[in-house]
Amino acid sequence: MYRWLLCFRYLRTRYIALASIISVTLGVATLVIVNSVMSGFAAEMHDRLHGLAGDIVIDCHATGGLPDPEGHLAEIKRICGDEIIGSSVSVSVPAMLGIEFRGQQIGRHVNMIGLDPETYNSVSDFGKYLMHPENQQNATFDLRDGGYAPGREELADAGWKHRRHWVHVKRLQDKIRAQEEALKPQAPQSQEAIDAAQGPTFGAALSPSFAAADAPPVIPNPLSNDSTGTLQATLDPMEDQFPGIILGISTCSVRARDADGNVIDHFYAQPGDDVRLMFPSASDNTKVLNKTFTVVDLYESKMSEYDSMFAFVPLKELQDARGMIDPQTGVRSVTTIQLKLAAGANLDAVRDKIRDRFPPELFAYNVQTWRDMQGPLLSAVQLETTILNILLFLIIAVAGFGILATFFMIVVEKTRDIGTLKALGASGRGISSIFVSYGVLLGFVGSGAGLVGGLLFVQNINEIAGVIEVMTGQEVFDPTIYYFDTIPTIVRPLTLVWVTLGAVGIAVLASVLPAMRAARMHPVQALRFE
Repeated sequence: MYRWLLCFRYLRTRYIALASIISVTLGVATLVIVNSVMSGFAAEMHDRLHGLAGDIVIDCHATGGLPDPEGHLAEIKRICGDEIIGSSVSVSVPAMLGIEFRGQQIGRHVNMIGLDPETYNSVSDFGKYLMHPENQQNATFDLRDGGYAPGREELADAGWKHRRHWVHVKRLQDKIRAQEEALKPQAPQSQEAIDAAQGPTFGAALSPSFAAADAPPVIPNPLSNDSTGTLQATLDPMEDQFPGIILGISTCSVRARDADGNVIDHFYAQPGDDVRLMFPSASDNTKVLNKTFTVVDLYESKMSEYDSMFAFVPLKELQDARGMIDPQTGVRSVTTIQLKLAAGANLDAVRDKIRDRFPPELFAYNVQTWRDMQGPLLSAVQLETTILNILLFLIIAVAGFGILATFFMIVVEKTRDIGTLKALGASGRGISSIFVSYGVLLGFVGSGAGLVGGLLFVQNINEIAGVIEVMTGQEVFDPTIYYFDTIPTIVRPLTLVWVTLGAVGIAVLASVLPAMRAARMHPVQALRFE
């Protein structure tokens, strides 16, 4: 009993012990906060990366693609059985996206993917990342009447309203140009006469905002040539659309701040606009195809490297354009097969079964899990988390050296007391347990306070980030770079346990050497010391 009484007495009367407790508290709190934030980011990243593709992805490197996808799927299901619960085929090809904006051509390199929205949704979260609420539930390549991204003013008029408005503007432009051409052969007239003959200028005829613009926006000519060179003159852009395309939001916009500091997206193209895509054919004699599409929705996964490179089109449209149809059998080829596995299925085991059936030395296929595809990124995040934990544990180790120095000082200072206790019959083990118990108390008190402080910080981390932004005048996470509104956090109980045990363990280890020194003291020599 005397051991615990002495421990509590030292804990209450030693201000240097308070410094050791604060060191442990800060170390534990920092570890809790960092691990919670890193876990939140990792989970967010895993969800998004997994949502972009199926569990198993089979890519074909051949120019003509993977023939007879239905036959391949049947064979895969025979091998894997009930582990396969969903599948989808697609065509992926590099392409150049062309957007006409204010009379200028904007080019973007994109990964053009032909897919069937219904089956693609069964293996990935494709619909979840579309901006129109109806497409999130039932994705199609048809242009909607409106309602894109509720709450975003930039897309308030997107859809058929936007398309019809700019078709009307284009026709007015063509009419004005025709009037100007009609006036050219005539005898020179005064500028006042020309203005009177033309009527109101283009900008004044539309709205003050157009009149103030330096150069009125020009939409692509709706009578565009397709890849076969046939003029699609029968399409009425007021009522009809070209084949639909869903663009990654960063392929057709740039994120910046307005004069008030608010983050907004400036769109070069939005639902209702027509864009051009140039991509290679699938024949042995490869040629560049040029085809017009109508933007029907935007794709925003909030992973900038994907939002800036994806363009989705109807699967059959891309297969027809590239010539991926066997003229004799009518069987269509694809470049990718994606599989959805049952919950609890072993990804690596299923992948290995498929690889054994389609070995790379015989088939130009690359069979990967979604983790294999994102291996470098996931490994980098894991390595970063590990290094951070090691570095932050050094903070607690510094606190351990403080506890070690404090205990040695107490042993020297309390030499007479130790001698008295030994003269009264206290054993060496009893004396050493005083200091070990003292270390345990410091560890538990410090780690307990650190856990409480860290959890409170994590719970209010977004409010704290707001306070820091006000104090420093700088944003903690710039939304023009990081595509999330709040800082994601996940508190894992196992992490709290090993952080607490680690902190207590360091405190106990720091008390062992002073405890051993005190236990070896001879009572006569200890009393003589004073």
